[in-house]
Formats: sequence, C-alpha cells, structure tokens
Amino acid sequence: MNGTPNNSDVAQTLLIDADDTLWENNIYFERAIARFISFLNHHEFSAEQVREVLNDVERECIVKHGYGLHSFAHALVETFERLSAHPVTPELHAQIHSFAHTVADHPVEILPEVPETLQYLSARHHLILMTKGAIAEQTGKVERSGLKEYFSALEIVAEKDVGAYSCLMEKYELAHDSTWMVGNSPKSDINPALAAGLHAVFVPHGSTWILEHEEVNTAPPSQRLLIVGQFAELKEHF
Repeated sequence: MNGTPNNSDVAQTLLIDADDTLWENNIYFERAIARFISFLNHHEFSAEQVREVLNDVERECIVKHGYGLHSFAHALVETFERLSAHPVTPELHAQIHSFAHTVADHPVEILPEVPETLQYLSARHHLILMTKGAIAEQTGKVERSGLKEYFSALEIVAEKDVGAYSCLMEKYELAHDSTWMVGNSPKSDINPALAAGLHAVFVPHGSTWILEHEEVNTAPPSQRLLIVGQFAELKEHF
C-alpha cells in the first residue's frame, strides 16, 4: 500500500531510529573487525570464515551482554580464543580491546541532510528518538550529535521487538493509525513495528549490520510501508 499519510497536514508521530539512520555507526565496527581479522591472521580460516565465527559469537554475546561496545569487545576476545592457537595473554587482551575502543573514540558523523530534515519534521509532527543498546553509550551519542532538540522524548531499549513497540505506544498513548517507525534495519525497525500495528518507513543504509538483515515484510492491509532512498525524502511525505 502507498506509504504516504492520507493527509500529510495531520500531525503524525514519528519514532526515529538513531544508528545508521541519523548518523554513521556500523562502518566503524566494520573497520574494527577488519583490523581484528588482520591481527588474528588465521592460517587455515579465510577472512570470510573468521567473520562467520564472529557473527555467531556476537549473537551469543548479545544474549549475555546486550548491545554495545562492551558486548562487541567480549565477542572479539571470545572469537580470538576460539580460533587462535595461542592463549589470550594480558597484552593480547589489551590489543583486542583496543579495536573496540577505536569505535568509541570516533566522533558522531551525521548523515546527509539529517538536521535540516529533522528541523522540518519537528515543526509539523511529534518526534520520538527510539534506539537500542547500552544506555550510557546511546545517550552520549545523542548528546554529542546536537540533534536532541528536535525530539520530544528519547527511548533507549534493550531490544526493538513487538513488545518494546507496544510498550512505547501505551506509554505515550499513541494512536496506531498515525504512528510510524523510521529506520534502516528490517529486523529491528521495520518488521517488528509492522507486527505491532504501526506504519513504517524503511531508509536503507549501505552498511547496515549483517545481524540486522532480514527481508522487509509486506505491510498488512490496514497499515502502510514507505521505502525512501535517503532520510531527506521524508520531507516529501510528511
């Protein structure tokens, strides 16, 4: 079904994702992973095979430690322990952790035309920033981004699933027929929001984390799914 609101003059609620929707995020993890794989320098496993092991370990670490740099660092160390013939000495441990620290040290890089688009949208609609991950990390990125002023609220959740969307709808007493989730992740932003009865706007990013990949579901008959090429296109629809 066409994704544009029936009447764009009517105020909508836009739940907007942060990482890789408003600013770059995954590219820094990918660079850290490339350095880690080069450092491991495995003589039997290809880089692709090492990455497959790391993906599996990351899934396990998410269950144990949640999302964020702490979990990522654990995944790198555990992957090294599984694949290396050498034990992880304190020196190796520090070196592996340094790959994760490079992600933390990177400044927030806002994606093209995001501030202008948020300024336009916030004057017309109700914006809530909804992101998942470690609270301190995500809060820090929001503060450093300079974008906080455009949002009426910030929600940091442990996981973006149907339950999280339903709880947020109840907390803010939002109407399903005028609430949209905007983001780059089919797994976390689009599919669970549609399953929770919301509309959705898919903003693809060329470097979305592989663990967030899924086929984008079709919107049910009473809901709408909009796919745009870049964030700035939201001005054309809202």
